[in-house]
Amino acid sequence: MAPKNPEDPTLAKLESACSDLKTLLRASEETEENLGETETRFDLLQGSLSKASRRMVPLQSLAMSRKALDTRITRAISPALALLNTFKRTESLQNNLVDISSKLSAKKPHQKRLEKLREYVECVGELNEGINSIGEEVEVVIQKLQEVVEFISRTKAADRYRNERLREALATLKALYESEVDEMRFEGLLDRALVHMQDEFEGLLLRMKHRNLGDLLHQHADRELGSDLEIEVLTRISTTLAANDCLDICIDIYVKTRYRRAAKALMKLNPDYLRTYTPEGIDEMEWETLETAITLWVQHLEVAVKKVLLSEKKLCERVLGDFMEGLVWPECFIKISDKIMAVFFRFGEGVARSSKEPQKLFKLLDMFESLVKLKPEMSQIFEGEPGVDICTRFRELEKLIIDASSKVFWEFGLQIEGNIDGLPPPQDGSVPKLVRYAINYLKYLTTVNYRASMVKVLQTEQTWKGSNDVSSKHETDEGLLKHAISNVMEALQRNIESKRLCCRDKVLVHVFTMNTYWYIYMRTKNTELGEVLGEQYMKKGYKAVAEESAYLYQKQAWGGLVRVLDGEDVREEGKGSVGRVVSEKIETFFKGLNEVCERHRGVYSIPDVDLREQMREATVRLVVPAYAEFLEAYSGLMQRKGFPSVERVKGLVGKAFDGKVMKRWGSASSDWNAARNSASLEGDVRSGNGGDV
Repeated sequence: MAPKNPEDPTLAKLESACSDLKTLLRASEETEENLGETETRFDLLQGSLSKASRRMVPLQSLAMSRKALDTRITRAISPALALLNTFKRTESLQNNLVDISSKLSAKKPHQKRLEKLREYVECVGELNEGINSIGEEVEVVIQKLQEVVEFISRTKAADRYRNERLREALATLKALYESEVDEMRFEGLLDRALVHMQDEFEGLLLRMKHRNLGDLLHQHADRELGSDLEIEVLTRISTTLAANDCLDICIDIYVKTRYRRAAKALMKLNPDYLRTYTPEGIDEMEWETLETAITLWVQHLEVAVKKVLLSEKKLCERVLGDFMEGLVWPECFIKISDKIMAVFFRFGEGVARSSKEPQKLFKLLDMFESLVKLKPEMSQIFEGEPGVDICTRFRELEKLIIDASSKVFWEFGLQIEGNIDGLPPPQDGSVPKLVRYAINYLKYLTTVNYRASMVKVLQTEQTWKGSNDVSSKHETDEGLLKHAISNVMEALQRNIESKRLCCRDKVLVHVFTMNTYWYIYMRTKNTELGEVLGEQYMKKGYKAVAEESAYLYQKQAWGGLVRVLDGEDVREEGKGSVGRVVSEKIETFFKGLNEVCERHRGVYSIPDVDLREQMREATVRLVVPAYAEFLEAYSGLMQRKGFPSVERVKGLVGKAFDGKVMKRWGSASSDWNAARNSASLEGDVRSGNGGDV
């Protein structure tokens, strides 16, 4: 083994490292001792901190409670202050309302009073809003205060004394909410103000009158009810009442007040006739009274619809148009209109259902035409679902009148047909009253006043009966009317012919036929009736018959006298007896002439002047030349020289047509009025009596 070298570098390094390790170990021991001491000190410090922390916990909890309580108190104070301000404002409004009310009660011009009333309504609206705000704000304040009380009770944030005071305040506030607020709303000044506003609402509605309705019969300008200021005040009152749960009261006041005002306005037209509306009651009325009543009904219905109810509709829309999106005012208007229209409807229905007398046709057509003219206004004024019932009843009335008009006309023809009573014509051969009435009736029916209306009635009747009806074959309006009138004319002809067959007087029958057919032709010529029937129809059916009857009358009444003067008998006699035969013929002639003239003066009548003159001239031309010729041929053979001259015979024949004093047939206009106004026309149709109207 080799010996160690003291200067070996490795050994030196190891010795140095060993020395460092020893030093490090000694430092570690010292550090360990220092750490132990430090740990001991930290343990002492941690114990102190734990004790301090346990002592701070109650203080932290109390601070948080204080902060939460402060927050809740702040949240309760804000609405409470707002509530106090609302109370102050409401009290001020109440004082202001009392002041305005005292000024409103003083007498002032209407315009100024309206302005003050508008101010009053505004104040009532603000007071209502204030009371509503109090009710809403009290609930919030109670809720917030309840939260504070519960928090204090739970957290013991205040002593018992303060807690009790808070509970008492909460109970007082609840009592105020339960009693005082309701009293302010329903028993206080606001309630009295609402009642006063209802009175003002009614009074203002009553002030709006329909003026001078009699003058409006001939005026077409619409006159709105109420000024802009009046409408504004009414609208504000109704809005305020509705906001206070008084909409039903408001509507009730409006409907009753405006109905009363509208009805009172129409009563000024004196519609007393509307009291009689049953068919039985109408049948008992005198014709002149009923005719006047129907005329007034036509006028008054037009005024009621076009003036009164149209104005009421506009007023209703202006005042109540904003409620429930415009659903309220149509119902209110219909409630006002329903009773008024019902009165007019029931009268019209009574007339339509009454007895079907011929003279009623013209008044029924007047009613029908008035309904036709009113139909656009009715559809416009009573539009929508609320007006369905009124429009339906209007259409039903129109149907009733159409049906009644048609029945009256057709029954008129049946009555003429049924008047074939087996009696002879009038004793003087004049035109029967039935014929005069029927012709005048048809003439008036075909005038411009009634022609179009009658055509509409016939058209509607044809539509109801269907295309299989006989009248449907007549395509034009004039064809319908001509067919209908021709039926009546044919019935009249059958009536005339029945009287001819019953006549035993061979002269009278021709006088009667001539007079009657000539009357029909001349009264129809150049008239609307003649235009409808046609000139050829009238000439063939009436003029030709009249001319033929005139010829037969002349032949029957005067032809015998001419045959007496026939010279054949004289020429067949011997010379010794010629004078005697001539004298006998002259005596027979004058005896017959006297009888014929007496009959004409006492019995036969030709009322028509032109016809009488024509017959006079024709008879003179028939008789006088025959007498003159006979006189010229045989005057020298007469046993007696005193014989009437030709001029004398001419005068006698002419005077025969002047004997019976007769009234002339009236003019066309008087004939129409006679057919229209006669109070006994039904009796005329049934009796068929002769004589003059």
